[in-house]
Amino acid sequence: MRSSHRWLKYSGASAELALGLLGAVLLSSLVSIGLGAPRAFLVTAVLAYVAMATVLAWHWPHGNRSLGAANRITLARGVLVCQLAGALVAPSWLVSHAHWLVGAAALALACDGLDGWVARRTGTETAFGARFDMELDALLILVLSLCVLVTGKAGGWVLAIGGMRYALVAAMRPWPWLGAPLPESQRRKAVCVWQVASLLCALSPWVPGALAQVLLALSLALLAWSFALDVSWLRRVSRARRAPGPRAAPLTPPIHCKEPEHER
Repeated sequence: MRSSHRWLKYSGASAELALGLLGAVLLSSLVSIGLGAPRAFLVTAVLAYVAMATVLAWHWPHGNRSLGAANRITLARGVLVCQLAGALVAPSWLVSHAHWLVGAAALALACDGLDGWVARRTGTETAFGARFDMELDALLILVLSLCVLVTGKAGGWVLAIGGMRYALVAAMRPWPWLGAPLPESQRRKAVCVWQVASLLCALSPWVPGALAQVLLALSLALLAWSFALDVSWLRRVSRARRAPGPRAAPLTPPIHCKEPEHER
């Protein structure tokens, strides 16, 4: 019984983040040994995980309580994203092992949505889990955009795909109304999936550069269109709330990265 209590004491969020670190080290080591990745890859991937885990620990609202099954799945996806980030420091190795990059990113994408399903099935939905999932999706898109850039499949304009969401977050400081909650939208989910799919196609060694740039340009155009719709809707809502007189009837929401599907 005492050993059981001792395990419960040390099996909370901090222990799970530490296990994630062990997983990141082991996976990076396997890639380094099996695929000949340089040492800089291993170091960068592990440091990326440490940075992610530090942010998670800082914002975790439940002390040393367990992360829960759904957040563990998201954390495992985070380990994969950190491996992709580590590959950025070795462009030549990345180009010659693009198939590995595409496979790892596809696995991270395939697991997206599984965490939300588990959260709903287990009744462990929280706002933290929803934000964790959304931020990891945004990070994956940014990392893939950087990978496309360093492989030479597209120019610096491709960073707009991964950076547009962060530009919006920065714009919330002078214009706080941009941070108002948006209604759920299938459009955003579809555009987010297209973003990742087009980035994966662009990184694939079997897709020629010309076709990759067409797919990426279409992805950027769809993303800009989706953001424009949401910003326009948020602007109308902000003006309606500031307008004097009786409260106006609610505006119809517009039909970009994906918004939270769940709250864990």
